[in-house]
Amino acid sequence: MSKLEAFAKKNGVKYFLVNFTDLSGIQRSKLVPTPAIAGMEKNGAGFAGFATYLDMTPAFPDLFAVPDPDSVIQLPWKPDVAWVASDLVMEGKLVEQGPRNVLKRQVEKADAAGYRLKTGVEAEFHLITPEGDAISDGLDTAAKPCYDQQAVMRRYDVIAEICDAMIGLGWGPYQNDHEDANGQFEMNWDYDDALITADRQAFFKFMVRSIAEKHGLRATFMPKPFMNLTGNGCHMHLSLWDKTGKKNLFSDNKGELGLSDLAYTFLGGLMRHASGMCALTNPTVNSYKRLNAPVTLSGSTWSPNTISYGGNNRTHMVRIPDPGRFELRLADGAANPYLLAAAVLAAGMIGMETKADPGKRLDIDMYTQAHLAKGAKKLPIYLIDAIREFSKDKILGAALGPDFAKSYITIKTREWNDYARHLTEWERANTLDC
Repeated sequence: MSKLEAFAKKNGVKYFLVNFTDLSGIQRSKLVPTPAIAGMEKNGAGFAGFATYLDMTPAFPDLFAVPDPDSVIQLPWKPDVAWVASDLVMEGKLVEQGPRNVLKRQVEKADAAGYRLKTGVEAEFHLITPEGDAISDGLDTAAKPCYDQQAVMRRYDVIAEICDAMIGLGWGPYQNDHEDANGQFEMNWDYDDALITADRQAFFKFMVRSIAEKHGLRATFMPKPFMNLTGNGCHMHLSLWDKTGKKNLFSDNKGELGLSDLAYTFLGGLMRHASGMCALTNPTVNSYKRLNAPVTLSGSTWSPNTISYGGNNRTHMVRIPDPGRFELRLADGAANPYLLAAAVLAAGMIGMETKADPGKRLDIDMYTQAHLAKGAKKLPIYLIDAIREFSKDKILGAALGPDFAKSYITIKTREWNDYARHLTEWERANTLDC
């Protein structure tokens, strides 16, 4: 009996969603009945690669998603179905541009060097109307709604059902709150190995959307769904451990702010490759309406505008809140969970290998005092800028895989060109009489 067959028998599962995430962050699945899952576990579920965003044509051979039994999760809201993440294979070889494959390659490189990356994410999302044009709570109108007790309790049924599900799954959720924008929420769970966190983040997005729909609402992780409100970030907390996962190699009581020299070289890699990394951490046209954004209704965007780091200071791209870890505040809700972790690990490993210097910590408010930060580089302004930076960053591209980099740049350039060809109402309002 295969592992997934045994899981189904033990838990009463009738169907499996054999899942993968494509290069645009869209989740794809085949719904497989349990009697057929053993064959899928061995050979994979078949897909036409051209039908997804993987930079393939109709001439490509069959694409197979081979489920990883270690990732299986029973749907708390529909327990006769289980979700399982898969690795993409074509003609017996791993597909280079498969996002989960990209992350697993980085994890394997780190393991060979004696390292394990552990990550946790702060998942932010809005609960909006089914039509997507407004927040779903008409009473949620405060200018500064962060931590609003009444607002979070008006959405208790949704938030509690999601949190109860995570408790049942053993993720260790520990806090939920109403965030800085009207209709916005954040939910946190325990950190773990990078691949486990990425799988859980992918499932979390699916779960939040599904439970929201169950309650007649719509959930969005879109970086900037409303221009006057704070956008959806995806802050990542990270630390590097030894191969056993028992010793935190970022921790040093004698180091500056409790970080080791190794941690600072990892940070140096993130700083050095941040511009190119943006194409992966902030992967949509809309992402750049969150970065470098004007002040929102609450008085702050909470997103970075420069490649800088500080101590316990949320105005920087990287914050060091505690000894032994730091927080990357760059990514947003549209980030592909696998490519986010892969980019961070690849850039950090390059930093350690080259002993990259992150420069001096800046203990200033980057929103009001950026003019004092001499030499601090601005983050890309538009998606096309980030794509070009990633294209120029041959070192990061080579570390992630040249075939992946080529396909990703192709997909994202096509997205930018589609956007550039779109005629907006602003253009009509401002140029009809030119």
